[in-house]
Amino acid sequence: MIRYLPLIIIGLLMIYCVVEVAQAPAGAVRVMPKWMWAVAVICAPLIGSICWLVWGRPTRETLGQGRSYVGPDDDPDFLRKL
Repeated sequence: MIRYLPLIIIGLLMIYCVVEVAQAPAGAVRVMPKWMWAVAVICAPLIGSICWLVWGRPTRETLGQGRSYVGPDDDPDFLRKL
């Protein structure tokens, strides 16, 4: 059973990454297009999954959540429209 543990871990990591790639917004994915990440994770489960987690996964900035304003008076875009 112990000798199958690395295969189980790699399989679970691949499944996690495939689901995460599928749920990620297309515009927020970094480095490569979303479909290429899916192919990389499926074809090379260990390397593709690690690369997705390090370089492809959306960040707060790419999702547009990097800015945290308290109110509209702190938002430069809002103030420009006044």
